[in-house]
Amino acid sequence: MLDPFDPDCFIVSANVHIIGIEPRISRVLELPVKLNFAQLHEVLQAAFGWTDSHLHQFHVGGLTVGAPEFNEDDLYGPRTFEATGVRLQDLAFPYEADPTLTIIYEYDFGDCWRHQICLRRQPRENGTAYPRCVAGRRSGPPEDVGGYSGYAHFLEAWLDPAHEEHKAMRRWVGRKFDPERFDLDATNKAIARALRASKGDYRFRRVPRS
Repeated sequence: MLDPFDPDCFIVSANVHIIGIEPRISRVLELPVKLNFAQLHEVLQAAFGWTDSHLHQFHVGGLTVGAPEFNEDDLYGPRTFEATGVRLQDLAFPYEADPTLTIIYEYDFGDCWRHQICLRRQPRENGTAYPRCVAGRRSGPPEDVGGYSGYAHFLEAWLDPAHEEHKAMRRWVGRKFDPERFDLDATNKAIARALRASKGDYRFRRVPRS
């Protein structure tokens, strides 16, 4: 019988989609409760095909979680809590029959990709390795495409052979890109590689932490 107070009995299911894009670009992830937010960042980067080329932050309730060394406004703005020090098991889920918790992951403050993450606890499956992606829809947008409006313009040109920018867009992003494609096996391999490379922290940091 599951012990509701034993975190090792549970994992966290995360339904994630990029806000503002229809049809949705989404992923369903299953995460170990001991995963910290730096590792969660690496999982999300791999799951959506991002390249970790820009800044990011998590909005958890009224708190900001991320890499404090990148917050140049820390003296005047809200404090950024160190992502390696916050784990999924630290989150307080509401006391309801089917409790969920929603947080926001923001990536690339220029393009402003905001991801809504709906978290739910569920029983761990014996013999299953976590984290893993179990479902997804559509390919993530290319890096530096210009946010929501830029992506809409990109798709218009990419899909229309008669568009004046069609060939340029195809060359820029590569002919293999397909906005409707999602490869579950490739996504899980990318997640595994990212976590091995990160070793429990961010793969890239501005300064070493003391």
